[in-house]
Amino acid sequence: MERLRISAYERRYLRQTIELWNLEAVQEDYKELDEESFDRIFAGNPYFDKFNAFLLLDSEDQVKGFACGCTGEDLPLGDTAGYLTCVVIAGEFRNDENYGLLLDEIERRFLDLGKKQSDVLFFNPMMLPWTIPGTPKHEHNNAPGVPLEGELYGFLLRRGYVERAKENAMYLELSGFSIPEEIRAKEEKARADSYEVELYDPNKHEGLDRMLGGLNNPLWIKEISRSAAEGVPFVLAAKDGTAVGFAGPVIRQDNGRGYFAGIGVLPEHEGHGLGSILFFKLCEAFRQIGTEYMSLYTGSTNPAIRIYEKAGFRTVKQFAVMRRELLR
Repeated sequence: MERLRISAYERRYLRQTIELWNLEAVQEDYKELDEESFDRIFAGNPYFDKFNAFLLLDSEDQVKGFACGCTGEDLPLGDTAGYLTCVVIAGEFRNDENYGLLLDEIERRFLDLGKKQSDVLFFNPMMLPWTIPGTPKHEHNNAPGVPLEGELYGFLLRRGYVERAKENAMYLELSGFSIPEEIRAKEEKARADSYEVELYDPNKHEGLDRMLGGLNNPLWIKEISRSAAEGVPFVLAAKDGTAVGFAGPVIRQDNGRGYFAGIGVLPEHEGHGLGSILFFKLCEAFRQIGTEYMSLYTGSTNPAIRIYEKAGFRTVKQFAVMRRELLR
């Protein structure tokens, strides 16, 4: 087989790179890209590093592989970790040697920037949308790791990457959704204990920042604080008017998907069924504004998966969160 050579990514290879993506990456359910979406995800992304995007070229200067990584001191783990975004190789050239050529360059760049590990996980700001299998091109806005069924997953294991978690991608079509009596009964019982679950109202509810701080999730703090500031609705659990949990926000995206950042309840208020009530109320709020479907991902060992399944969600794809410690 012809030996390929490494090149830094250049704009003159844009068309070929997109063609490679649309031929190869879409086979693993990644969404097709055009020039606008490629620039939004990669070249125009504020975290794009022109020294950490690479091509595999053949003797005729044709693109046979594309890989990209990114870094950012303000990202979670950003002081120690670089993020591996993608490695895409044309089918007949997919082997450990060619995967290694691209990954060597990315990891070398991470080391040059003082990073101690390479991570594949959901905090990557270069969000790769993918199409949900078995649906009319419904899509999720971010891949939280490496697809388990893809060849890259096996290569990364052989390379020394450790699988740190499995993420279940879950999906629900919302047209027939309704809150069952079991959840309504839980809501009544919680109300008897002075809990209310409803859309957030700044004139009625207090303690939002304290609640978010107690949950200690940077993504939730950012998303829900911004929603509150901008008047974007989300579902809140409150005890005597003080925030103790949330689900949301309630945003219908242009593609018909319900955008979902997360669900959380302060530990001291668990045991009242608030997680289930919050999530079912969120699904109801999405349906009421004409949202066609919801998709989310959650750890395969996360107890919340039972809530999602009870609401009718099914697992449609699995991703691996992976890491490799880097040594010179």
